[in-house]
Amino acid sequence: MRERPLQLLQWYDRNARAMPWRVPPADRQAGVLPDPYGVWLSEVMLQQTTVAAVRDYWRAFTQRWPTVADLAAAKDADVMGAWAGLGYYARARNLLKCARVVVADHGGRFPSNHATLLSLPGIGPYTAAAVAAIAFDRPETVLDGNVERVMSRLYDVHTPLPGAKPELMALAAALTPVERPGDYAQAVMDLGATICTPKSPACGLCPWRDDCCARLAGTAAELPKKTPKKAVPVRRGIAYVARRADGAWLLETRPEKGLLGGMQGWPGSDWSDDPQPAAPVDADWQKLDATARHTFTHFHLELVIMTATLPQSAVAGRGAFVPHCAFQPTSLPTVMRKVYDLAQGALI
Repeated sequence: MRERPLQLLQWYDRNARAMPWRVPPADRQAGVLPDPYGVWLSEVMLQQTTVAAVRDYWRAFTQRWPTVADLAAAKDADVMGAWAGLGYYARARNLLKCARVVVADHGGRFPSNHATLLSLPGIGPYTAAAVAAIAFDRPETVLDGNVERVMSRLYDVHTPLPGAKPELMALAAALTPVERPGDYAQAVMDLGATICTPKSPACGLCPWRDDCCARLAGTAAELPKKTPKKAVPVRRGIAYVARRADGAWLLETRPEKGLLGGMQGWPGSDWSDDPQPAAPVDADWQKLDATARHTFTHFHLELVIMTATLPQSAVAGRGAFVPHCAFQPTSLPTVMRKVYDLAQGALI
């Protein structure tokens, strides 16, 4: 059993992916540990998001807010705007809450133990384990989608996910070493991301190929098994895109709770099977011959787009006019930016 972590670490020393928040294995062995703030930020961003998408966001955040104290002092609207495009916006709200708790209750230093990390806003078992292991070299067990896939194949586990999680966690914990646990945590995730991939795993390059139970049984391609997902419902809504004669755009800030909480966007109706009109101002609204489509975790959304050009004297019943010079489409959440991309031609 002890040979497996060593085999994987030797593979990782040669093949570790370069990431802006990661300390290379040679430097870690020389005693260099990463900034816990950078590790935490990367782990929050990586939830439900790819490494390729996160790199630039992580660099932008750490350049603008180099420390957790800088982030804690930031304006909510600035952070939400910088997060736009990453999706799952509750993460951004929890990011600010966590940063402020770390500064207020922990002197601006991230705690190093799993239990205390778990008490911070927005940090669940996986993130707490990842930060403790990667940032502080604690022997904690990480279990993300990559690790689940590696464990299910290594031990030929046919129990469908998500029911298999406790079994896979126990198997992963049995392999977690006391020496170099931070590198090991990153190694097993890299193995799943680059070798033990969902389709066409490169078994011939895997350091664990000789005793991988699923490879020997010929079942690797069908693992991990998953419980069939329910059909994703479709919801509909109406988005109202209005521009005043001076070029200002009518936007509103969504409620703190709920989807896109705290983000700016176009005023609109409810999102349901039968959305009711909810124009934010009296105007000659024109229906755009295009529909904005977006997929959230639990449903597909289709938005009818209504556009209007308003006089300088227009007064909004909802929302506020944002001057053209201050309007930044890139700060809108993705679904709202899709609406803008479709509507701008009718208003500019």
